[in-house]
Amino acid sequence: MNSFIEIRNLNKTYRLDEVNFPVLKNLNLTLPQKKLITLMGPSGSGKSTLLNILSAIETSDSGEVYVDGDNLTGKTEKQLTLYRREKIGIVFQFFHLLSYLSALENTALPLYLNGHSKKEALHKAEEALKTVGLEHRMKFTPKELSGGEKQRVAVARAIVHKPKLILADEPTGNLDSTASDQIIKLFRNCVNDLGITVFMVTHNPEIGTIGDINLHILDGQIRNK
Repeated sequence: MNSFIEIRNLNKTYRLDEVNFPVLKNLNLTLPQKKLITLMGPSGSGKSTLLNILSAIETSDSGEVYVDGDNLTGKTEKQLTLYRREKIGIVFQFFHLLSYLSALENTALPLYLNGHSKKEALHKAEEALKTVGLEHRMKFTPKELSGGEKQRVAVARAIVHKPKLILADEPTGNLDSTASDQIIKLFRNCVNDLGITVFMVTHNPEIGTIGDINLHILDGQIRNK
């Protein structure tokens, strides 16, 4: 299997009041590109920690993390910022849209950060919103959108700069079943039509079985379901 994500001997421990809480324990994982990957596990099993390390929000105590051949270990904060801006898109459970911006403007934000002109950024944002089926809601602010529509804007924002990897943290956690199905379909389209790898953490047992690769994390170790 050609590896797109490769994790070697990853360890992460949190310390609280002089007590150590090991979360990831000598974790190893190899995953191919252009797949929909799900990860399930009980609360405190390390799901979010692993996602945060893949997104370079957190660092590990030891071990190595490779994404598309790029070793995240030992990179400077500037290099990690570029990695987050250029190579990955993130979809959160609570959307994280700016309330005073329209759907179009929210979607364009990653392009502004990457130095695109306003005209180019808005054009690409419009195309991304069309991809998620929200061309008729571009001028609406988040308060004028349903939960499912907000999450579709978040997906558009995640794909607007054409990343190689989407990291999704409980992306259907606040949605009803119909909206959840729409989001999963969008992720499937990201994989099949756009060639993006999607790595999704979920608590939903049904969604945890719809991936090309379905993983389970327990006691700091990844296990195939």
